[in-house]
Amino acid sequence: MQNHQEYLQIQENYINLTPQRQKKEPINLQNGIVYEGQWLGNKKDGFGIQTWLDGAKYEGEWKNNRACGKGTFYHANGDIFEGNWQDDKAQGYGTFTRVNGSKYSGYWSNDMQNGYGVEQWQDGSKYQGYYKDSKKNGQGTYIWADGSSYDGSWVENQLDGYGIYKWNDGRRYEGFWKNNYIHGKGKYTWQDGRYYEGDYFEDKKQGFGIYRWADGKIYEGEWFDGKQHGKGKYIYTFGEIKNGIFQNGKMVQCDDENNNLRNTNCNVSEKNNNNSNYGYIN
Repeated sequence: MQNHQEYLQIQENYINLTPQRQKKEPINLQNGIVYEGQWLGNKKDGFGIQTWLDGAKYEGEWKNNRACGKGTFYHANGDIFEGNWQDDKAQGYGTFTRVNGSKYSGYWSNDMQNGYGVEQWQDGSKYQGYYKDSKKNGQGTYIWADGSSYDGSWVENQLDGYGIYKWNDGRRYEGFWKNNYIHGKGKYTWQDGRYYEGDYFEDKKQGFGIYRWADGKIYEGEWFDGKQHGKGKYIYTFGEIKNGIFQNGKMVQCDDENNNLRNTNCNVSEKNNNNSNYGYIN
């Protein structure tokens, strides 16, 4: 294992001393800071190691008294950043490893995650995609520890725009999101074959939509607050169609044989239907 002096010597092979650049012994700076490495005049320049009173340490390249180039910063709490620096800030590609086991490898700008990167958490969750000012922003894929996943658009750490969410139990939603809500047009499919395709408002079916049961029966019409509400119709597998008015998930008026709305006996013909209760949908 290399000792401290051997490490310094190896780094100096990459950053050559010049008549102007000089290596100096450790120097005590203000507030308990100690710097050991290369100088250009009276400024830190080249390779050097600086330690702080709280135990933090930076070892890497310097220019004009600032961390600039490749270097590693050891935070006092145990977190580590290794990568590129400019004017004392992370800039370019780098890896930040937290003491709790989470890790980010990707691009930085102005000390914040900016651009493409991959972040992993100690529970096994993982995100790969784009960041802006250390928030997920743009296209990205997040995989949760339980196997659920989201692949799509993000805005400031929230699901926003078009994306596909897959639950670990087989459910799937493909469509639009807003502020982490299913919002706009999309298609939600259940593991037993049911699906809803239409409008959503903050996670609830609202507007126009089509709901298809696993056995092929269909409701097509208006929705409000997650329930059939307004004009709609049932389309049965044997061909019969029942138009009507719905309130809170139940048909309250339906067409008679003359296409006139009536308020009673809206069930489909008993001989053609084994189960006419297709009202409120969860």
